Amino acid sequence: MVIRDCVTCNSTWDGLTCWPPTSAGRVVHMACFPELRGIPYDTTENATKLCQLNGTWARKADYSHCRPVDTNSSVDGNSRHWEQHLENAKLLQDIGHAISLFCLVFAFALFAYLKSIRCTRNNIHWNLVATFILRNTSWFITQEVLTVETVRDNSWYCRAVVTLNNYFTSTNFFWMFVEGLYLHIMVADAFNSERFNLGVYAMVGWCVPVPIIVAWVLVKVLVQDEGCWVGSNYYDYIIHGPIILILLVNFIILGNVVRILVLKLRANPENPENAHYSSPSPGGSTSPRRASYRLRFSIKAAKATVVLLPLLGITYVLFMVHPSGQGTSRLVFIYFNSFFQSLQGTFVSIIYCFTNAEIRNAVKRRIHLSRCRQQDFV
Repeated sequence: MVIRDCVTCNSTWDGLTCWPPTSAGRVVHMACFPELRGIPYDTTENATKLCQLNGTWARKADYSHCRPVDTNSSVDGNSRHWEQHLENAKLLQDIGHAISLFCLVFAFALFAYLKSIRCTRNNIHWNLVATFILRNTSWFITQEVLTVETVRDNSWYCRAVVTLNNYFTSTNFFWMFVEGLYLHIMVADAFNSERFNLGVYAMVGWCVPVPIIVAWVLVKVLVQDEGCWVGSNYYDYIIHGPIILILLVNFIILGNVVRILVLKLRANPENPENAHYSSPSPGGSTSPRRASYRLRFSIKAAKATVVLLPLLGITYVLFMVHPSGQGTSRLVFIYFNSFFQSLQGTFVSIIYCFTNAEIRNAVKRRIHLSRCRQQDFV
């Protein structure tokens, strides 16, 4: 027979608070969480949870005393200043995702309307835009669904929203990988760029993430079915691991693509498609013409890098290390991360659609045909 005094509840994480091992029949008091969805909470208040007599935790913790911090209350100036920055970053994320979603929907409509531009390359762009739309939409839904109450209750719809958001995030990264792979094939061997049809790329972009998400869901259900499946822990590396691998592969692809472009630009700065190399000036002297060539070469190489950087998701690599504390580095990280993460869909829309000469020419042809038809009708 087990003595009741020896019965304890094991430590557990409910998505908001880590509850320590506790003797049966005791109520644990823990400080409220400092932040939720970018909103600061008052840590001077406590949340409570009961360790029942049978050695199991009560299904719900009491977070009724955990309330957002009132920025107008009597808190010290430094805390108020930091809380204002967090609110600004949250507002920046909301605005950035809204702008991205508007641009992405418009770009998606153009890809759908302009049937004359349909090819493997543009279809890949189209699918990438679709994943960004789904990811941005699920981000807004998640922000509305994830509240203290839903995380505490571990409701089914909350877990479903988190699961869908993780799936759309994974498909987004896998289509970034498809973009990088196709770009590498185009640059390295343009004559064999159609070696894979769109179906193969679609399998990679839409289907490969499915078993990854299913494995993550099974682990969460069997091992850690609490807190709406939010909060960072090592189980999440089932999803993060493949994403990190994709980022590393895209980083290698970017380096190789830039290397190939540099070789082509050196071969002939006026026509990168020519394979022969330009001959150096006699005696190796640096003539004004050669200096001008080096300048043009540097500008073109820089443009290639800047254009490719947001498209392949490398910007995410820059923010994988999170500065700690409340110093300047942490503040810079929060603003830059909010800016680049929320507006990447806008960058993709601009580079792949709005500045795409093929799409712009197709739009001009449509407008010209529409005007001609109106004149013929008159």
